[in-house]
Amino acid sequence: MEGLGAKLGMGLPARLFYIALRISPPNIRSRMWKSLYQRMARSHKDPEFKFMNYGFKDNYPPTLSPEDEPNRIFIQLYHMNVRDTDLEGKEILEIGSGRGGGASWISKTMNPKSLVALDYSEKAVNRCIEWYSSQENLIFLEGNAENLPFEDETFDVVYNVESSHCYGNIPAFLDETYRVLRKGGNFCWTDMRDQKTMDEMHEQFLHSGFSIESRKEITDNVLEALSVIDTDRRELIRNSAPPSLRKSFETFGGVPGTPIFSALETGKIGYFRYLLSKP
Repeated sequence: MEGLGAKLGMGLPARLFYIALRISPPNIRSRMWKSLYQRMARSHKDPEFKFMNYGFKDNYPPTLSPEDEPNRIFIQLYHMNVRDTDLEGKEILEIGSGRGGGASWISKTMNPKSLVALDYSEKAVNRCIEWYSSQENLIFLEGNAENLPFEDETFDVVYNVESSHCYGNIPAFLDETYRVLRKGGNFCWTDMRDQKTMDEMHEQFLHSGFSIESRKEITDNVLEALSVIDTDRRELIRNSAPPSLRKSFETFGGVPGTPIFSALETGKIGYFRYLLSKP
């Protein structure tokens, strides 16, 4: 894994790595993403850096505690994704938990019975275990979204935030999500796709057995959020990433002027949100 990332990502300009991600076969693309996120977990050790998502500029913002206010723009993406689902007293799974900020906020503010946060980066999971060990209803596990380590119908709600674009086998991910979700449960999903791929994924949702409760494109809200956090994100990357990785981290952080931001801005990529249920 690490060798592949070094060859394809860390020694090349970010723009070439971005192109390589787009043209690589799904299994290779998944390995490239894993290598990058392992490297990010090693490089970014600051416990204040708990969110990697692009954020969401919300017209109906949630009330936050003073402690959470500095991360409002990132928390709002999680809130938008799950706010139409009742989480209180439920058993919840997050697939692709990253640095754990979203799972931590949901577990302490929405009162689930339990929240299992799963990620395929061992180093990220270990950091989360260290940072959030005081939260009794929150567990972090290493695992693969395409082969979930849980029994059938284990969870009442599953959510996935800005993670699935890294997966090599989307049908397997959706089938596994459907399998571990209880009947009547919800799957809350949000991520970016080009329109053709999103149309394909819409059909994949249905093929896996989900009912679509609602769907919406939220690209404008995400672009606004990326513009709001631009200065702080550049400063974070400059202060915490090795010089050889800064351009790559800016690209994957959606910094204005990078290929991903430009693709969102021009409509080549859209950001979408789906609320699904298991009949």
